[in-house]
Amino acid sequence: MNQVLQSLANGNVEVAEVPCPSLKGGHVLIRTSATIISAGTERMLVEFGKASLLAKARKHPDRVKQMLQKVKTDGWAATIKAVRTRLDEPMQLGYCNVGVVLAVGDGVTEFQPGDRVVSNGSHAEIVCVPKNLCAKVPEGVPDEAAAFAVLGAIALQGVRLAEPTLGERFVVTGLGLLGQIACQALKANGCGVLGLDLSPERCALARSLGVEALQLQPGEDPAVAAEHFSRGRGVDGVIVTASTASSEPISQAAHMCRKKGRIVLVGVTGLELNRNDFYHKELSFQVSCSYGPGRYDSSYEECGNDYPISHVRWTAQRNFEAFLDLSASGSVQVTPLISHRIPLSDAPRAYDLITSDKSALGVLLEYAKPDVRPDDSLLGRWVELAPTGPIPSGKPVVAMIGAGLYARSVHLPTLKEADVVRRVVAASSGVSSRKAATTYGFSEATTDLERVFGDPQVNTVVIATRHASHAPLLIRGLRAGKHVYVEKPLAIDEDQLEAVIAAYEETRELGGQLMVGFNRRFSPHVVRLKAALDRLREPKALSMTVNAGAIPPDHWTQDPAVGGGRIIGEACHFVDLLRHLAGAPIVSVTRQDLGGTSPPTPDSVHMHLRFEDGSVATLQYLSNGHRSYPKERLEVFCGGRVAVLDNFRTLEPYGWAGFSRYKTKSQDKGQQASLVAFLEAAGSGRLSPIPFSEAVEVTRATFVRQSSNLEP
Repeated sequence: MNQVLQSLANGNVEVAEVPCPSLKGGHVLIRTSATIISAGTERMLVEFGKASLLAKARKHPDRVKQMLQKVKTDGWAATIKAVRTRLDEPMQLGYCNVGVVLAVGDGVTEFQPGDRVVSNGSHAEIVCVPKNLCAKVPEGVPDEAAAFAVLGAIALQGVRLAEPTLGERFVVTGLGLLGQIACQALKANGCGVLGLDLSPERCALARSLGVEALQLQPGEDPAVAAEHFSRGRGVDGVIVTASTASSEPISQAAHMCRKKGRIVLVGVTGLELNRNDFYHKELSFQVSCSYGPGRYDSSYEECGNDYPISHVRWTAQRNFEAFLDLSASGSVQVTPLISHRIPLSDAPRAYDLITSDKSALGVLLEYAKPDVRPDDSLLGRWVELAPTGPIPSGKPVVAMIGAGLYARSVHLPTLKEADVVRRVVAASSGVSSRKAATTYGFSEATTDLERVFGDPQVNTVVIATRHASHAPLLIRGLRAGKHVYVEKPLAIDEDQLEAVIAAYEETRELGGQLMVGFNRRFSPHVVRLKAALDRLREPKALSMTVNAGAIPPDHWTQDPAVGGGRIIGEACHFVDLLRHLAGAPIVSVTRQDLGGTSPPTPDSVHMHLRFEDGSVATLQYLSNGHRSYPKERLEVFCGGRVAVLDNFRTLEPYGWAGFSRYKTKSQDKGQQASLVAFLEAAGSGRLSPIPFSEAVEVTRATFVRQSSNLEP
């Protein structure tokens, strides 16, 4: 299928052939009929992409601060690599889509194949959208009008926040698509509306739709017009739909309002506010958030949990429906807002148009009709990019499952340099799989896992997906007779772990190797430290402090059902490192969560481990520290000697003959070395560099709950 993509690095827009997205539970698969380019928002995205690195940095000073902090802790090389990886990620453009449902995922009962729906899907021939961000299109509303539903919901949410009542007078500043729709929605509420814009064409368009409009002249004070419009009382409210870096529209809005007037910002402006402008009139000011309640809430969007109508009358989805109803009744007219109709295949010209011609308003992208390009021709879930060619005997033929940031930063560059055959990249997003496959020289991109597990040529699978999927995917890989390298964790609960153990035992005769990506034991610092420790017979005392930093509680890694929580999902790295350096099995584990909060903080914990040879270790995994402090610090005490590993950049020995200080220019946590070691073992038939029994042991240790003790 074809999809419109933009490069963040240079702003170029292309129509690329990508695999059809895979259908997920709670989602709807839609064949697109039409999409609208949101001229204001998408123009800003294109202009941002075309800007220089310096200009990009000026627009995002918060990101610059994060980058400089990363330089301090991780070094320049790691920081530059991370920035380049981010900028290399293609952006999917568009969010105003209408089409026909092809299929629905598990848990979706509200829609059926054949339903005509609107959604916030991108400019692509097939989109997969959460069910709560879709709405059925009423009979009589043409596709061209329905395509405006998401923009209409944005405008409606701004109007709702302004709380208009019958007979009130409002000003709408900015007569782009959002402004034109907001004006009509206010009129439908029985309000008087004055639209303001610098463009004579947009003012004329508003007048043709029954809205009083004033073309502002340079330097003209709109407060004078508002005073006349409101019979000298000041307007009841102002909705700002303009897009500008200036704070002037908000200041002007304050001057136009009556006492206790309301100002709602729907567009994008500067926010350098003058207190006196608001103080004397006791004005209210609010920024409207996108389509309405539910937007950016993962529980609503991804999990499909709707808000009860008795508590939240107007959610994002219900705003879609309200706009479609207004369109069906004729209260809001959007077809006159279409200024250009352009085929999807010519989308780059459409973006040139909105950046070069400020009069361009509603640019409609037209899609091929089903009889021209049947659905079957679009639903291909793989794209061949290059022939695989002859495969030497014994060489790893690799499939990469997952194409997220970590995979693109670590695994894919490593595979590109390794002596392997790069066969296929699989991801739920066709955009991600194609970009990764193209960049790193794979033969094929797909969203269909059967292209991985059912391919007899693929003998090695690398898995870097969300944590809950690791166990099911690696089990499929083992049963298909593949060598499997899976990112941590091995499993997120006891049931998954038992299933993995059973599959491993069942498939041992197939010869597939399994290794978990516990990469820190492969760091050059740790390799040196381990060699020195192995020469000593005494028990060791190890202390690991991890300044993990806080992440939002609604981040997917914190969800027990998806990420397993941070202790299972990330602290397993450090349990494995301590187990590796101790060189003996774990015999007991105790854990104490940080107290003083209710409930206790689940991602700030103290763990104590005892080993069979008498060694002991403590692990402090903390989310309550400051990001300027290095993330990882290890101290080892053994036989009158001490070694300190600081953030995988410096290894400092004390009292250790023949063991000198070791420092690297940047962090080296062993990510590349870990994968290379596995590939070499898989290619030569050697056993996995990390014994399966140790991976199970470490995983079980992370399952220990607060104030509990584990005796194997």
